[in-house]
Amino acid sequence: MSAAAFPPAGPDPASGELAVEPGGLLDVLGVAAVVVDATGRIVLWSPQAEAIFGYPAAEALGRPAAPLLVSEHQRDQVLSLFERVMSGGGPWAGVISVRRKDGRTIQVEFRNTRLQDDEGGLYALGLATDAATARRVEQDLALSSRLVAHSPIGLAVLDPDLRFVLVNPALERIDGRTAASYLGRTFREAVTSPDADELEPALREVLETGVPILSRNVRGSVRPDGKEQMWSMSLYRLETSGKRVVGVAASVVDITDQHHAARAAARARRRLAVIADASERVGTTLDLDLTAHELADLVVPEFADIAAVDVLEDILTGPHPGGTRASGPAVFRALAVKAAYPTPAEEAADPVGKPARYGTERLVTQCARTGRPVLVQHVTDGDLPRIARAGSAAELLRQAGIHSYLAVPLRARGVVLGVLDLKRARNSQPFDRDDVLLAGELAARAAVAIDNARWYRQQSQAALALQSHLLPHGPARLNGLDVAYRYQPASAAVEVGGDWFDAIPLPDGRTALVVGDVMGSGITAAATMGQVRTAARTLAGLGLSPAVILTHLDRIIADLDDAMATCVYAVYDPHQGICRISNAGHPPPVHVPVGRAPLLLDLPTGAPLGVGGVPFETEEIEFVAGDELVLYTDGLVETRDQDIDVRLAALTDLLGQSSLPLEETCDLLLGALRGPDDHDDVALLIARAQPPSGTESGREEEAP
Repeated sequence: MSAAAFPPAGPDPASGELAVEPGGLLDVLGVAAVVVDATGRIVLWSPQAEAIFGYPAAEALGRPAAPLLVSEHQRDQVLSLFERVMSGGGPWAGVISVRRKDGRTIQVEFRNTRLQDDEGGLYALGLATDAATARRVEQDLALSSRLVAHSPIGLAVLDPDLRFVLVNPALERIDGRTAASYLGRTFREAVTSPDADELEPALREVLETGVPILSRNVRGSVRPDGKEQMWSMSLYRLETSGKRVVGVAASVVDITDQHHAARAAARARRRLAVIADASERVGTTLDLDLTAHELADLVVPEFADIAAVDVLEDILTGPHPGGTRASGPAVFRALAVKAAYPTPAEEAADPVGKPARYGTERLVTQCARTGRPVLVQHVTDGDLPRIARAGSAAELLRQAGIHSYLAVPLRARGVVLGVLDLKRARNSQPFDRDDVLLAGELAARAAVAIDNARWYRQQSQAALALQSHLLPHGPARLNGLDVAYRYQPASAAVEVGGDWFDAIPLPDGRTALVVGDVMGSGITAAATMGQVRTAARTLAGLGLSPAVILTHLDRIIADLDDAMATCVYAVYDPHQGICRISNAGHPPPVHVPVGRAPLLLDLPTGAPLGVGGVPFETEEIEFVAGDELVLYTDGLVETRDQDIDVRLAALTDLLGQSSLPLEETCDLLLGALRGPDDHDDVALLIARAQPPSGTESGREEEAP
């Protein structure tokens, strides 16, 4: 066993102070001192001798020792040994049978040594202890020594000054250092654990309070395989039988493998949780920008300190997705940048929403072009220019403390759409191969959602382009009528496609006003709307009544696959000052007579176009100079959180308060009744009858 002897108990002898505390090994052994003169008579008898042999000093002093103490069958042998000691033959030790005063015979371990005074007188000093007690103490010491030496648990003992006085072989194996590097040194001098600053106060606390500290995890040195050691350490105060504190003991168990296994298991559980979380949090909508932000929010701060989602520009603008070239620069657009805390790394990121050309040296470009992850476990100053854009961005990343970097491709359906860019600064752990796998899994799941959102956006843009192409592009020359109109797509642009309006001049000076809504959305609805609008314009030229027009449209739409539409068709006759209107399942128009309150027209609603076989009716209203007729689709007044009657009342209230020009009235209605998240498009048409002279009505003359 590698150990040093315990220092003397009590104060340092060099200090001049004496230890007065009772207790110690001699007290445990109960060593008795007996001195006999050259004739064999007892001349000194200690209290411990009285305890062992039973004779008080008054009865023992002056009497021959052998007859008093030694049994008859050993007396001659003992006397012979006594003569040998007194003649200078050297000390003697052994176990003899002793007769106590009470008549019992006990085994006593005896050590006999010759003494000489200054006058030449000879004496024999006998030190005796009960043999059974001595054997028990000897066995305890042997057991303790063997346990310490062969224990698989590392053991150390420190004195009250926290200097190492014992280190067993197990601790040498655990720490990879010899006992000599510990013994005689203080705790702070000998211990290299990163947790040493917290351990020293804990040792002093145990010394002062006596309360042990059990199973405390402590970081050790780094093993040859690169793993940081982890120990389970317990601390105990050491006391004598007299409660005198003599030091503190530490037991150390190497739990490195268990610790790293537990961390790996916990890490695996977290990864599974992150992947499961990704299924719920990424791709909740078909909005491309929102999907990118959901991915960035998912990985920060759990996985990275800074994340960016960069998409190749040509997947957003071109008919064919990008990522097909194996080399060369690339144009990216950052869709999302997220940091766990304020950091200069945010300033170093490419601006969100703006296309940026990335050179071939940038790791993001390499990741996109090769379709493989790029891992820089330990970032150096030389790596920063390849991570950041040109200019001061590399210096900003250095200031941010970026120490590890990972880029994984966003690949969906065999095409690289962009890159998920990850950086660590405050998170002290570098990215590793397991992180590459997790990031790749997250990127693959997110890429499908991004690709869906990309197709969704392209479809919506195509639908919006078709819708815009099919709607009127400028005010028509109308007889006796002033019109203004708006088309506003839904917040989710793919909802574009079904609503339309039209103002059709007729050969006899009349004007047909149409607003309709093809059910459905997207390109199919936009194409159907184009067919219905064309049919309506063709039928309008025949001079038929509104009800007959709707009947023909109903038959036309019924012949289209799964098509249905609502529509209001009105014909204004400036010569008679009337307006004839027919409704096919559409929200009621609003009539705003000059000088009177707006009125929702109570028309026979009819069935939507395409139902087939339902008759339509035509109503006639007076429509004179200054009167307004407001036609609109349901996206203006229908919401999910308000009753339709409340919304219609809001529409008429706004029209009653307005004396604005028609264009401004359109903006007023859309601004007041439409929300940023409305999920339906709106067609709005407002017509105002002009006076016979062609001048504006008094309504506009009074407008500010």
